Amino acid sequence: MARGKTAKPTGDDSGGIPRAATGFWYSRDNLPDQTPFGPLPSTAVSDPAPTVTLRLATSADAEQIREIYNHEVMHTVATFDLVPRSLPEQQEWLTARSGAFATIVAVDTEADEVVGFAALSPYKDRAAYRTSVENSVYVRRDRHGQGIGRLLVAELLATAELSGFHAVFARINATSEASIALHRRCGYELVGVEREVGRKFSRWHDVALMQRLL
Repeated sequence: MARGKTAKPTGDDSGGIPRAATGFWYSRDNLPDQTPFGPLPSTAVSDPAPTVTLRLATSADAEQIREIYNHEVMHTVATFDLVPRSLPEQQEWLTARSGAFATIVAVDTEADEVVGFAALSPYKDRAAYRTSVENSVYVRRDRHGQGIGRLLVAELLATAELSGFHAVFARINATSEASIALHRRCGYELVGVEREVGRKFSRWHDVALMQRLL
């Protein structure tokens, strides 16, 4: 997906999955084993998602993004937020993640629904860290296992590179094997574990720190 453009089909009306950072589509009838960042997960190859496109988020996506995120806040340890976001808070979050700090949404065009999102945020405040960013990726729970997370991460990496960033970090709950495996497949490496840095649902949680150099 080029910056500021939405991936669109190129004469294939059978439905498809967009190829990260290009605008070409993967046909559902001929899904490849490779993306620009490596092989797709086996679940995505054997059971591809319905027609899904990736594009930059707009303010109109705030409510659907908020619903996806607040489910994780209330029911999982994928985020250490403890209080669900209000719509104004979600809109403010989106405004802060525009331009170089982009938010990308995965949209099921058949249902006209946001089914996942990914974003880049500043890694640290000090000036020397400006070439580093932190990523976040969330897929709606009923759409897990369809390769959507992999497409979002690949597109986010391409967007980060186009924006001139050098290092992308991911902080992941250390018990989230699926998320850690997803980032490994996208070229991230485990560079450390932060021990018992979060407390949620009356338990301590470790955080795996993963990094990808561009």
